[in-house]
Amino acid sequence: MSTDPPVDPPPAGEEPEPTEPGTAPEPVAEDAAPQQPADAGTGGGEAAPGRRRDLPAALLIGVLTLILGFAFTVQVRNSDDEQALAGAREEDLVRIVDEVSARGVRLRELIADQRSALRQLTSSDSESASALEEAQTRAAALAVLNGTAPARGPGLRLTIRDPDDALRVTDLIDVVQELRGAGAETMQFDGVRVGLSTAVTGVPGALMIDGRPITAPYEVLVLGSPQDMETALNIPGGVVQAVGGRGGSVEVVQEPELLVDALRPLPEAQYAAPD
Repeated sequence: MSTDPPVDPPPAGEEPEPTEPGTAPEPVAEDAAPQQPADAGTGGGEAAPGRRRDLPAALLIGVLTLILGFAFTVQVRNSDDEQALAGAREEDLVRIVDEVSARGVRLRELIADQRSALRQLTSSDSESASALEEAQTRAAALAVLNGTAPARGPGLRLTIRDPDDALRVTDLIDVVQELRGAGAETMQFDGVRVGLSTAVTGVPGALMIDGRPITAPYEVLVLGSPQDMETALNIPGGVVQAVGGRGGSVEVVQEPELLVDALRPLPEAQYAAPD
């Protein structure tokens, strides 16, 4: 065996130096283990988290880029408008100001028209409500006067006695007229409501009101001012004195509240119609 020291291999890319004839080439020491290829699975596992961490950063950068681009566009547009206005002629600036002023005037007029329409609608609703309320009040008052609705209030309770059956039709008509002249608003005779078209008929001892017979003593319920009506009945030559002259009597009692509940049928118009 040769005892010569081992010779290092030539560097890569260089050819080995020629050996002398008769001399065998020295073996190369294979002390270095061949390099193992990297584990594909390990390398891929290390790269994936890096890519996931880069995704939010890329999105953030994209959003910031869009915002900056938008802001730059707006700034450029504003700069262009300012430059356009700065470079405009005086006549153009006056025209622009006039157009803006005219537009403001039109907008104010439109707002005023809308407010006026709103006020008219509100006023119309209020007027309609007031008119409806007034119409209902008038209808109620007419119903009381016509005898088609019950009524309650202060008044007089009259009891007319006729023991001799001497009272005539004109005597009862005088009672009704005297009470109406003193302010009577509505009344009833023996359960018969007296209205504008009430008719008193019959003969002494067999009198009728609107075709319904009444008998003495006659009870009269009348609504109005108690004091005024009692004064009118007791004047000289009035109802009380006339009834007394025929042998009868009239008892007058003031009541703070009376109920007149006898009703007249509502007549139907044959020829007239509401307009």
